[in-house]
Amino acid sequence: MSNIDTFFDSVRVVMVNTTEPGNIGAAARAMKNMNLSKLYLVNPKGYPSAVATARASGADDLLANAVVCETLEEALQGSHLVIGASARQRNIKWKQMDVVGACSEIQQATTTEGQEVSVVFGTEKYGLTNEELDLCQILMTIPGNPNYFSLNVASAIQVFAYQNYISNTTTEFEKSSNELASFDELEGFYTHLTQVLEHIEYFEDKRPKELLMRRLRRFFGRSEPEKEEVAIFRGILRNIRPFKK
Repeated sequence: MSNIDTFFDSVRVVMVNTTEPGNIGAAARAMKNMNLSKLYLVNPKGYPSAVATARASGADDLLANAVVCETLEEALQGSHLVIGASARQRNIKWKQMDVVGACSEIQQATTTEGQEVSVVFGTEKYGLTNEELDLCQILMTIPGNPNYFSLNVASAIQVFAYQNYISNTTTEFEKSSNELASFDELEGFYTHLTQVLEHIEYFEDKRPKELLMRRLRRFFGRSEPEKEEVAIFRGILRNIRPFKK
């Protein structure tokens, strides 16, 4: 397998709570055109569907191999970098980039063998919730007409897939020996951190747990911590309060 094939195999597209099966088929077609093959579906409505197969227009193999999950957490298992697509800015600012910058981050992350990236797309009507974005390290936006911007989810995936394809063929990064912490490791760290903060009674009315943990996730997500760095933090937390699963 060539290096370019390895790169594309390291990127998964995750569609959350998709309500129109046709959008799944159209997304599969867009992905196959741009050499992406890993499609994850979280709680899709009315799927499998003949409409999805028709819209896939020859990308039936992507639909047949799509991984259907009950939760977003399940779909992200094994990921090392998680990027959430959003059409708008949020009150709490996650690390935010346009699709060009996000694709550059993807290429840099996948230079380390075995590291996978998930790019998450929300519902047709509402996009991703803040809670779903909490599981992401980067918020990716696609620039467009500020007076009219109504990009269909399948079209958004097409734009991303195209940019991801050309980014891989125009930019080269040196191999990195530093392994990013996986989604599983980061979630374990956040759970442990929450337990420690509860133990020292840090949360209070002016520092509510939900808001504070969201800000801490943003802080650590922005730094894209490596596996060894997360292990150091877990060691510190363990000396304060052993981890309880």
